[in-house]
Amino acid sequence: MESITIALVLLLAVILSGTISRLLPLPIPLPLIQIACGAAITGITGDGVDLKPEIFFLLFLPPLLFLDGWRIPKEGLFRDKGVILELALGLVVFTVIGIGLLVHWMIPSMPLAVAFALAAIVSPTDPVAVSAIAARVPIPQRLMHILEGESLLNDASGLVCMRFAVAAAMTGTFSLTAAIGSFVQVAIGGVAIGIGSTWLIVKANEFVSRKLGEEPGSQILVSLLIPFGAYLIAEHLHFSGILAAVAAGITMSYTEMWSRTLASTRVRRNAVWDTVQFALNGIMFVVLGEQLPGIVAGAARVVTETGHVDPLWLIVYVISINLALAALRFAWVWVSLHFTLSRATRRGQPIRKPHWKLLVATSLAGVRGAITLAGILTLPLFLDDGTPFPARDLAIFLAAGVIIFSLIAASVGLPLLLKDLELPPEPDHHLEEDRARIASGEAAIREIEKLQHKMSEGRPDADLYGEVAARLMEFYRQRIDGRSKVGSEAEEVRQMEAIEVRLRLAALKAERDEIFSLIRRREISEEGARKLIREIDLAETRHAG
Repeated sequence: MESITIALVLLLAVILSGTISRLLPLPIPLPLIQIACGAAITGITGDGVDLKPEIFFLLFLPPLLFLDGWRIPKEGLFRDKGVILELALGLVVFTVIGIGLLVHWMIPSMPLAVAFALAAIVSPTDPVAVSAIAARVPIPQRLMHILEGESLLNDASGLVCMRFAVAAAMTGTFSLTAAIGSFVQVAIGGVAIGIGSTWLIVKANEFVSRKLGEEPGSQILVSLLIPFGAYLIAEHLHFSGILAAVAAGITMSYTEMWSRTLASTRVRRNAVWDTVQFALNGIMFVVLGEQLPGIVAGAARVVTETGHVDPLWLIVYVISINLALAALRFAWVWVSLHFTLSRATRRGQPIRKPHWKLLVATSLAGVRGAITLAGILTLPLFLDDGTPFPARDLAIFLAAGVIIFSLIAASVGLPLLLKDLELPPEPDHHLEEDRARIASGEAAIREIEKLQHKMSEGRPDADLYGEVAARLMEFYRQRIDGRSKVGSEAEEVRQMEAIEVRLRLAALKAERDEIFSLIRRREISEEGARKLIREIDLAETRHAG
C-alpha cells in the first residue's frame, strides 16, 4: 500500500505542476515547478522516496530513450549527421575530460573516477526542457532538430561513459585501451540487440495479427514492453541496454513504414505514449525535489571535508560547473562551425555565417534534464567492499544544481538572445506536402476504381456502386486540383482551407453540444451518443492538428 500511495502522490504532483505552470504569469519551465512540488512534499511529510538505483534506471530510462529514437525526425538526423555526431560524441568526451578534471581540482575529496562519472552524466542535453522554453520563444526549427539528434545520441554516449567511470570507482582500476575496446563491443552488441529484438517482435506481432486479427490493447502493450525487453536482453548479455533501447526506438520508426497497423491502434498508442512520456519526465523531477533536502544535507557534510566551513561553497561549485559547461560547449560549437564553413568554402558552396547570438544560443540551449537526473540517481549506494560510495550525495547535488541552473539560464537567456534576431530562412515543406497529398490522392482514386469494378461486377445495382465511387473520386480530384496550384493561387487555396477549418471546428463543437443536450434529455442512448461523440472527437482532432 505504501508503494501505491507514493506512486499516486507523485502522479498528483505532476498534474498539479502542469496546472501551476499554466496559472503563473511568468514563463517558468515546467521541470522547475515539478522540483518545487517535490520539495514541498518532503517539507510536508518530512521524508522522501527511498530510491533503489537499479530499479529507477530500469523503469525510467528505456522507455524515454526508446521514444526519443522512435519520434526523432530522421531526415534532420541524416541531413545534419556530421554536426550531430560532433556534438553527441566529440563534445561528450571533451566535456567528460574537462569537467571531470575541473571537479576533481575544485573538490579533491571527490575521487577522480567519481568526478568523471559526474562529468559524464551532466554531458547529455535534454530537448524536452528546451521545447518547453521554445513554446514561448522562436528557436529555429533546424537548431531544434540538431538539439534533438544530439540529445538522442549523447544520452547513450554519456550514460555509457558514466557506467565506465562508475566501474572504475567500484574496482579502483581503469585502462583506456580496455575501455575503448569494451565500449565498441558493448555499443555494437547493444545496437544489434535493439534492432534485432524489435524487428523480430514486430514481425511476430504482425503474423499473429494477420492470422487472428488485431487487438489494439495488445498492440499498445507490445510497444510498451519492447524497450524493456531490448534493455534487459542487452544487459543480461553484458552489452549496452541504453543503446539497445535507442536502437529499438529507431527500428520501430522504420518498421512502422511497412506495417499495416489499424488507424485506431495508432491513435490510441500515440495517446498512451504521450501520457507515459509526460508522467515519467514529471515524476523524475518531482522525485528530484523530494530528494533535494537530503541531498543538500549530505552534500554540505561532504563539502566540509574539503576544508570549506561555509556550505555556500556548494553554490560556487554549481555555478563554476555550469560556466565551464557553457564555455566548453561554445568553444566546441565555434570550432565545429569554423571547420564546417571551411569545408563548404573549399567545395565552392555558398555560405552564410550565422550571427554570434545564434552560437551563444546553441551553447545556452544545452539544457540538462531528465536523463541527467535519472543517471545520477542510479549511482551505487555502496562499493563492492560494503563501504558507502564516495561523495555520492555531493555528486547528486551538483548534477541537480546543473539541471536547475541550466533551466533558469536558458529560460532567461534564450528569449533575450533570440529576440528580434534575424534567423536563417526555414525550409518550406508546403511543396513536398502538396506533392505527397497529390500522390496519395491519385493512389486513392486508382484503388477506388479497381475496388468499385470488383464489387459491382455482375450485380443488378452496379450503378449505385458507380455513383458512390464517383462521389468519392470527386473529393480526391478536388484535393488534387487544389494542391496543384502555384503562386498566388496556391496561397488563396491555403487561405480558403484555413477558413474551412475554422468553420468545421465550430460546426463540430455545435454537433457535440447538441448530442450532450440530447443525452441530458434522455433522447439518445449513452452507447449511441458515445459512438457519435467519438466520431466528432476524431474529426476535430484531425482538423485541429
